[in-house]
Amino acid sequence: MSRRKVVTTLAVTVISLMTLAGIVLAVVFAMRGGQGFGLGGRIAVLDVEGIIDDDQEFLEDLRRFRNDPSVKGYVVNINSPGGIVAPSQSIYQELRRIRDEDDVPVVASIGGVGASGGYYIALAADSIFALAGSITGSIGVIMEIPDASELMEKVGVRMQTVMSAEHKDVGSPFRPLGPGDRAILDSLVLDVYAQFVDVVATERQLDRAQVEQVADGRILSGRQALERRLIDGLGNRRDAINVAGRMAGLGDDPRIVRPPEDRVTVWDLILGRGSARILARLGALDPDPAPRLKYVVPW
Repeated sequence: MSRRKVVTTLAVTVISLMTLAGIVLAVVFAMRGGQGFGLGGRIAVLDVEGIIDDDQEFLEDLRRFRNDPSVKGYVVNINSPGGIVAPSQSIYQELRRIRDEDDVPVVASIGGVGASGGYYIALAADSIFALAGSITGSIGVIMEIPDASELMEKVGVRMQTVMSAEHKDVGSPFRPLGPGDRAILDSLVLDVYAQFVDVVATERQLDRAQVEQVADGRILSGRQALERRLIDGLGNRRDAINVAGRMAGLGDDPRIVRPPEDRVTVWDLILGRGSARILARLGALDPDPAPRLKYVVPW
């Protein structure tokens, strides 16, 4: 074989391999929600799963999708009983910002449960869907404060506290609440509760009096929520995606993109993914016993 034929053969082989590698990378990135490989419009699907105690991962996924020009709308799948107030409000605000600034549809889909903080997040959507038997509602605020003072007295342990002012240790688990403490915390809880009611009234276009009738912490089924105009329709995740596709001009069956899945760790392989996540969550528990305001169903 002549030298020219050898060079030509090598060049063709290299080009073929590069093309194949490019196709493989494109498929991988498309499956993982990578940027720059989206062809045409897509609907981004994000999940709010479990107790809401942090907003960082969700906001990072949202930022990535906002930088992707192929994303023409969003579906937020919610399966959460709520959680801490601030992360719930933060996620709501970012989704609301998308509606205000990006002019793209946002649709919420409530699965098994989307209550309290989970419902608060759903309020940012243009439309909210739930199943007839979904658990939703639970509009309210809760603050739980452990009182270990009697136990400490039994074992002979006392906490010596030096404070700059009378109410600096409000909510301490080392002493019972006094009347002044309870008045302060009642005021705090009622203020945050009023914020929740205001958002429901604004987003659902309801009179405040109408909202207050169901804003006593009660849980509702999806069908009950629809009767009270807290959601827009009954349907599952696929229905929500179809609605988002139509609102975005992508038709009834739009292509979707999801955030990249977490990398599989050695512990995932040894213990199983569910057990590894539980252990990671236990290891990340905040040892600070300070009380926290929560939009959450307490069970």
